[in-house]
Amino acid sequence: MPMRAPKGFIDMTDPRVCQVGHPAPPWMASYADLMTELVCFFVILYALSAALSKDVQKAAADVKEMMDKGEMKGEVKIDKDGLKISIEEQGGAGFFGVGAAEPTPEIDSKLALLTPALAKLALTHEILVEGHTDGQKIHNEYFDSNWELSTARATSVARLLIEKYKMPAEHLGAVGYGGNRPIATNDTPEGRAKNRRVVIFVKSGSLKPDAKAAGPETKVLDAAAVPPIAPAASAVPAEVLRNTENPESPSAAPPAQGGAQ
Repeated sequence: MPMRAPKGFIDMTDPRVCQVGHPAPPWMASYADLMTELVCFFVILYALSAALSKDVQKAAADVKEMMDKGEMKGEVKIDKDGLKISIEEQGGAGFFGVGAAEPTPEIDSKLALLTPALAKLALTHEILVEGHTDGQKIHNEYFDSNWELSTARATSVARLLIEKYKMPAEHLGAVGYGGNRPIATNDTPEGRAKNRRVVIFVKSGSLKPDAKAAGPETKVLDAAAVPPIAPAASAVPAEVLRNTENPESPSAAPPAQGGAQ
């Protein structure tokens, strides 16, 4: 006995049902094409989420304007990962000393220009400071390679942003790439100066609000409402403890031999 279609279902004998081995109905091709286009549309929206942010666009425009005026040298780029601001040495003034990680007044002045554009983004986005060096190898009493040097330089810039320009430390990070990501040749002084750069990377996607700013549901327990923690019972008998305090007692434990003098 053939099975009957449940109530509300189309019977298998209905001409609208595609039989096995027969071509799909014409509407199926249009429907599948529409679903594919919708998937592509949302993928593009996700990829352009950083570019569509008004705060990111404004920060990029402000920095680009400063670069156009010659106040700093570098590049501004927005992609699916976020906003990347690359600042380069300008006019022979270095950002750091040779083989050192202490920031000079030159890079401090550049950060002072960037901070107003980044202050709002730092509250809602994760910011990564990237350190890059040229291809000349280094080995001194402080750094074994350009990798350690670039990481130390990125860290010093991040600390400067936190301590002097009051950016939230919980949203900042530092990473060093050494000379492994050059953007110019290392055969000329100009190319090496271009490679010795600092990149401020504002990641796409807003961070979740801090718990302390979550609202009235966030409560702090009163110390008086928390019962005190009872001290753990000692595993050493009380008699031994008493005698150990008095080394002249007959039952006192002998001192350990071979210990540190």
